[in-house]
Amino acid sequence: MQNIVIFGATSAIAESTARIYAERGDRLFLVARNEQRLNDIVADLQIRGAQSVDYLIQDLGELDQLEVCVAKIKDTFQRLDVVLLAHGTLSDQPACEQSLDLTLTELKTNGLSFISLLTLLANEMEEQRTGSLAIISSVAGDRGRQSNYVYGSAKSLVSTFSQGLRNRLSKQNVQVLTIKPGFVDTPMTAHLPKGALWAKPEQLAEGIVNAIEKKKNVVYLPGFWRYIMLIIKHIPEFVFKRLSL
Repeated sequence: MQNIVIFGATSAIAESTARIYAERGDRLFLVARNEQRLNDIVADLQIRGAQSVDYLIQDLGELDQLEVCVAKIKDTFQRLDVVLLAHGTLSDQPACEQSLDLTLTELKTNGLSFISLLTLLANEMEEQRTGSLAIISSVAGDRGRQSNYVYGSAKSLVSTFSQGLRNRLSKQNVQVLTIKPGFVDTPMTAHLPKGALWAKPEQLAEGIVNAIEKKKNVVYLPGFWRYIMLIIKHIPEFVFKRLSL
């Protein structure tokens, strides 16, 4: 039986991942800001077989509250086996271009809140000398594109920070997994047209759990995104800047 902590637990990917662990009989601690939605998820996970489900209502954009948040989790779980960071928003790029405040808010939500949590969690897991930190970044962080470079910049920060943590914590037997999803069919993307490259949250959840169990470092989900982004990253800049991506 493992102790599983999920930040952003009301996201579709996080909920699907939590269901896998609940059906295995693990103990869960969920953190999210939508109380009604979180209560529904807690009830569902208890029915599915979770050993226990604790939760905390917290807006993870309130950076000054995150230290208290982590302390409350540690009061419940003396050992952190798996911690998944899955919160965030899908930035409105055109709106961000017209608003400094909105740009900074998006960078805080999708970037700085991750960095803040990881700084606190890394120290806890370094001390216990075991466990897995799983961090949902994005393929958007692999290269800045005009269609989403505010969101992509935040995720690039998360990916680079995670890489540094991995280098640091590997000496302490702590896994740091960077998860890079492509297009995912969730309520957050309901307004966007779908195509062959889109995946379901359940697919990503299975990939996340599998990558944690196999102690992977970086995983693209679905796996074909590794090859798509390899091509995009290697397009020469003089060609890339003429593209509308």
